[in-house]
Amino acid sequence: MSKIWFEDFKPGSVTEYGPRAITREEILSFAAEFDPQPMHLDEEAARQTMLGGLSASGWHTCCLVMRMIADGFILNSSSMGANAVDEVKWHAPVRPDDSLTVRATVLDTRPSRSRPGMGIVSMQFEVFNGSNVRVMTMKTPLLMGLREPDAAS
Repeated sequence: MSKIWFEDFKPGSVTEYGPRAITREEILSFAAEFDPQPMHLDEEAARQTMLGGLSASGWHTCCLVMRMIADGFILNSSSMGANAVDEVKWHAPVRPDDSLTVRATVLDTRPSRSRPGMGIVSMQFEVFNGSNVRVMTMKTPLLMGLREPDAAS
């Protein structure tokens, strides 16, 4: 498979990655180490929260998305990282045994004005569970290498 470059991203294009199942054990393990709130650690306590039951940490969901897009395209791209996350919203709880799918939409692209050889790809990632309920959205600019750096100037 060939490397994906800045020029390969077109505004409006959509790709999907997944599904990826999440287990109760993963939720508990992540929460114990990184987000030890009752709704992520204790099923009885979680039932008493506004989430109404055990759910994955939103940060855990972000990490799962990162893994899914890394496997989906980033590890085969000219990625130079990202300098921000513009927005993250958690819309619905992620439950044990949910199966997550990521829909990636290219919102905009532009060559960097300050760094030759780099372009900025504005992305929106929407995460859906197995019932097609949107559980999370994230907007972020990705920094990508240009296939032909001299063509951008």
